[in-house]
Amino acid sequence: GTMGEHAKLMFDLMALAYETDLTRVTTFMLGREITGRTYAEIGVPDAHHPISHHQRDPKKLAKLTKINQYHVQLFSEFVERLRTTPDGDGSLLDHSMIIYGAGMGDSNSHASTNLPILLAGGGAGTGGRHIRYSEDTPMANLHLSLLDKMGVPVDTLGHSTGRLPLDPLSNA
Repeated sequence: GTMGEHAKLMFDLMALAYETDLTRVTTFMLGREITGRTYAEIGVPDAHHPISHHQRDPKKLAKLTKINQYHVQLFSEFVERLRTTPDGDGSLLDHSMIIYGAGMGDSNSHASTNLPILLAGGGAGTGGRHIRYSEDTPMANLHLSLLDKMGVPVDTLGHSTGRLPLDPLSNA
């Protein structure tokens, strides 16, 4: 099967696991490091990893954009399924905290700053906002803040330097 078929199956399994309360935590990596996966189903027959080292080549950047858009489309279908699945006084999405993103802000240079991270679900706080933190903000600060929302009190986590304001009234 295609990567899309595999991803949809995995997202379906995660949604079912949440819906049946089989688990409250899942992890799914759409594109593993150094992957040679191709995306013929969306018109990108080249291997993902070499394209990620695009060297600002417009053709490679266009292919990388196509792959990233495809991943986001697959993820959005999962989020929509959670949004339309009733759960208690709301939906599965209302009662979830989902992190989607990448460990590199620029795959060409392996830069791990300015990460593209999306939070979804009512558990993460008020949505519909784009928040830009300073480029040197550790990802661990986000994780520490989300642990607070889950009721797991810890003072530090990894290289954290503090908590991120996720509250809509705070200054980000």
